[in-house]
Amino acid sequence: PLLKVLPYKHKRVGIVTTGNEVYHGRIKDGFGPVVKQKLAEYDTEILGQTIVDDNIDRIANAIMEYINQGADMVVCTGGMSVDPDDTTPGAIKKTGAKIVSYGAPVLPGAMFLLSYYKNDIPVLGLPGCVMYSKRTIFDLMLPRIMADDKITGNDLNKLGVGGLCLECDICVFPNCGFGR
Repeated sequence: PLLKVLPYKHKRVGIVTTGNEVYHGRIKDGFGPVVKQKLAEYDTEILGQTIVDDNIDRIANAIMEYINQGADMVVCTGGMSVDPDDTTPGAIKKTGAKIVSYGAPVLPGAMFLLSYYKNDIPVLGLPGCVMYSKRTIFDLMLPRIMADDKITGNDLNKLGVGGLCLECDICVFPNCGFGR
C-alpha cells in the first residue's frame, strides 16, 4: 500500500533523568517538564520520573524498575553526549536493550539513542536539545513509537533528507520539511 495509518496506543512511560548535577541539586531538572508536556499530547500514563547520578548500574536499574512495573516505553534524559561522565548509553546497553542507533542525521537531535528491550519496549536516550529546542528528533519519533511502528536504523538514516529544523519564526511543524 502507498499509505498505512496506524492508531496511537496507550503507553505507560517511565522517565529516567541522569546526571550528577541534577541528582545532587546543583542544577534544576529542565528535561522532566518538557518531556511530560510532549507525552501529554498522546494517550500516556507517566509511571514516574527517577533522578539518578551518572552511575551506569543505577541508571540501568532505574530503567529496569520501570520495565518491571509494566512500562511500554522508557525515556532517558541526560548523559547522552560523549563526555566521560555521559554514561546513559552504556546503561541502556547494560539493560540488554538492543541499540538500533546511537546518533541520527537530524538537527536538533544528533545524539539521539533508539533501542528496544526484548524487541518491543522502546528505551530512548534523548539529547539535550529536547530541553530547549521547540522541535527535535523526539517530535519525529514519538508519533511512530506511539503507534507501535517499529523504527529501524534505515528509517533513521532516511531522516538525513530534511533533517535540519530551520527554527522558523513561526513554527508550522509538522507541516514543514523537518524530518521529511
